Amino acid sequence: MEIFPAIDLKDGQAVRLFQGDYDQMTVYSSSPVEVARGFKEKGATNLHIVDLDGAKDGKLVNFETIKAIVKDVNMFVQVGGGIRDERRIQQYLELGVGRVILGTIATQNFDFVVQMVEKYGDRIAVGVDVKNGFIAINGWKETTDIEGLEFCRRLRDIGLKTVIYTDISKDGGMQGTNLEAYEKLAEIEGINIVASGGISFEHELIALKANKTYAAILGKALYIGAIDLEKAIKLSK
Repeated sequence: MEIFPAIDLKDGQAVRLFQGDYDQMTVYSSSPVEVARGFKEKGATNLHIVDLDGAKDGKLVNFETIKAIVKDVNMFVQVGGGIRDERRIQQYLELGVGRVILGTIATQNFDFVVQMVEKYGDRIAVGVDVKNGFIAINGWKETTDIEGLEFCRRLRDIGLKTVIYTDISKDGGMQGTNLEAYEKLAEIEGINIVASGGISFEHELIALKANKTYAAILGKALYIGAIDLEKAIKLSK
């Protein structure tokens, strides 16, 4: 199982939100590049970046920060947040980003996802952000009537290789992740599931690995020292 330490960007700073609430934000560093270097020094080979400004209003506020991180650390980087057209996808891929994550656009324009998967293959992922079982969009501010598990099956059927599945109710709460959801997701053959949102304990990494989960994203647990990154990487192998 792969480990992706996370850097969430707001106005060029590394931050964390509580359950996607922009009014409950903690700033952890004014230098995201230094944060990324720290992850690399502890053995990380992957990095998950979210442009929170992009997710909220679609604006490319943190592009130069993401560019600096990608150039500096030479890691496999996946980026999400506000990617709603092909030009944005191209901009990130040209930077050297390994995979771009489509979110809101995937539910609003499914045909676009089909086209991008056909064109860019496994360099496209979709973020399925779920609240009470249903997908939330636009920076988690709106909940749709689209059921998360069924949507993952639809994505698998068009040839998408990677889904980042987040239970919003668990995100940032340090009360554990939704292991039951990942057990169900493991039954969907032919797609790589990335677990995201609320992973707080080492035993969750062991359980996710046992489920053959493709990857786990670690956020707040790393920033507050609840999980040691070096140990997490060892547990995942």
